[in-house]
Amino acid sequence: MARGILRFFAALGVSLSLILCALAPAAVAEGESAVDATAEGGPNFTPEERNFIASHDSLRIGYVQDRVPVSFTGEDGELAGISRYIFDHVSELCGIEFEYVPLPAGDVTYDYLLSADLDLVSSVEYNKENQNARGILISNPYLSSRKVVVARDGLEFRYDANLKIAISTGSQTLRKVLGASYPNFELVDYPSIDACFDAVNSGEADLMIQNQYVVEYWMSKPIYEKLKVIPVLGLDDQLCFSAVVAFGEGSEQSQADGRTLINILNKTINSMSEDEVGSFTIQGIMENQYRFTVSDFLYRYRLAVTALCILLLIILVLAFLLIRLHIRYTENKADTKARGQFLSAMSHEIRTPLNGLIGLNHLMLGNTDDKERLTNYLNQSNVTANYLVSLVNDMLDMSSLQSENLTLDLKPIDLKLVIDTVNSITEHAMADKGIAYSSNCALTWPCVLGDEVRIQQVLLNLLDNARKFTPKGGKVTLSVRQELTEDSEVLTTAEVSDNGRGMSREFQKHIFDVFARELDTVSKGNEGTGLGLPISRRLAMLMNGDLTFVSDKGKGSAFTFTFVAEPSVMPKKEEPKYPDASRLKPNILVAEDNELNGEIILELLRENGYKAELAENGKIALEMFERSENGEFGVILMDLLMPELDGFEAAKAIRALDRSDAKTVRIFACTANSSDEDREKAALSGMNEFITKPVDVGKLIKKLEE
Repeated sequence: MARGILRFFAALGVSLSLILCALAPAAVAEGESAVDATAEGGPNFTPEERNFIASHDSLRIGYVQDRVPVSFTGEDGELAGISRYIFDHVSELCGIEFEYVPLPAGDVTYDYLLSADLDLVSSVEYNKENQNARGILISNPYLSSRKVVVARDGLEFRYDANLKIAISTGSQTLRKVLGASYPNFELVDYPSIDACFDAVNSGEADLMIQNQYVVEYWMSKPIYEKLKVIPVLGLDDQLCFSAVVAFGEGSEQSQADGRTLINILNKTINSMSEDEVGSFTIQGIMENQYRFTVSDFLYRYRLAVTALCILLLIILVLAFLLIRLHIRYTENKADTKARGQFLSAMSHEIRTPLNGLIGLNHLMLGNTDDKERLTNYLNQSNVTANYLVSLVNDMLDMSSLQSENLTLDLKPIDLKLVIDTVNSITEHAMADKGIAYSSNCALTWPCVLGDEVRIQQVLLNLLDNARKFTPKGGKVTLSVRQELTEDSEVLTTAEVSDNGRGMSREFQKHIFDVFARELDTVSKGNEGTGLGLPISRRLAMLMNGDLTFVSDKGKGSAFTFTFVAEPSVMPKKEEPKYPDASRLKPNILVAEDNELNGEIILELLRENGYKAELAENGKIALEMFERSENGEFGVILMDLLMPELDGFEAAKAIRALDRSDAKTVRIFACTANSSDEDREKAALSGMNEFITKPVDVGKLIKKLEE
């Protein structure tokens, strides 16, 4: 909030300086024309000048299109801004109508000006030395202000520093001045003002220098909140007209007409009062203030919007799972009472955290300017959202287990390492609650063929339950032992015991029912999903084992998890291959058809230092990759369900391209679909990784760094 107050006063100071500069008198160029004008009585033209005016009904004036609010093309396709008010007044005073012609973007050549049949060019930076040296005919300044430096917060403007300066193409006078005065500066051309701002904002350039009115306009854009304005003495911005005349043999009349036209303009400009110029300037600024867009709103309130999007996504996923589980449950359980209990439990599990998220979202929207409160609400919503994600994962596991679609990922694993990991996770949680935790591990065959993730999942479920239902000062123990079966397989037995609350005999009959929880424990803050034990038992049975228990109310419980696996040998570890440091931040192509999700993932990637581009569907992603330089994109985040061309077909098409990087680019499936069928299909289409939504940003960044 303090940073916001500082930015407010900084913006107020810049605004006041703009108004003061608008009211300051325009600088008068050297030359005899200055004495021929009378500010109070209007221009005093010579007979030759009056003849010129009488013989010219209109003049074609070229103007720069991207200098809001000084000079730009308005919504009606005509010249708008401060320049339009000044030019119209000059036209009225001198008696010649002006026709305004937009100049193309970039550096405009003099041959182009002649071929476009232009009489004048506006927004020419005043430079008397340049005028005398080249014979260019330049008028007195019609608008005088200052140039200011724009830099990222924390970077200073130093004359002797080796800085990269962003220059909008066409600012040749500024380029000459900076090149002569600051030889250490590296001047880099960009096609437009907003491109210069983006370069400084992203760190591609260190500074940019531009008219203060233009800077004030663009600094209102929320994405540039980390930029600051640095006033620098000696960088004046005096905008003039330049007459477009031919040079060389036979061009004497053209140059004479040009000098007459410049004299007419000088007298007209000098006849304008300070109040008139100030009024035009203020009117141009006030009528052309920056208009906030949807993307600006999303950026300014990105934290609240991200939280809201996560909430909506969770609601949609849970609604889908609720319907799916309800259908499956009703197919297997015809009993009306059982269906009612199931739906009641589901409703409670979903509605309670969702109610908290909706309330937190309401509080966030009402406190967007209070960073401390907003951070607190976001932390609370993150905890609740993680619980809902856990609930979704448990529902998916239960659904897969009930439909017998879940398969184990069997490979050689080190059980000692698995148990060490479980202990590391559990010890901190037990210590935080004041519970004494111990582990006894006797492994005769530490290496077996098993599913490391599922074994760890069961052990952590049992230990977390023991922690929840054991009071402070209690004790929890994990004991693991092994023996060989008659079929020469390894039977591993893991027992988790505690001296906590225990369970009543009545509840023990339903302990493995879905959403089963003993009411007196729920009331004491030990609520969970009620799916951990049913899932753990089904996983144990899938591993040719079981999950049993003994419990005594008020004395504690002991759960015994057994599984059978073949003995194995761990493969030799290969030496890690470290990537080239220059490739640690690959360019990323994001294929996502949902605009909001695309904006969010782009912003998250850019905040972590990655350059990323968005493709609205698989077809556009394929086209963007085809147009890119070889090796330009290192990673593609590919949604699976998209219009035009889905993620599977897009990945196949990219892999089939006749270019070397088509085979090496890493393609990550990034989708809400998480079935084994989708994973297999993604692998067959050429994808390297599979990331499920909602995306865990930490895991995504870790994969990208690998």
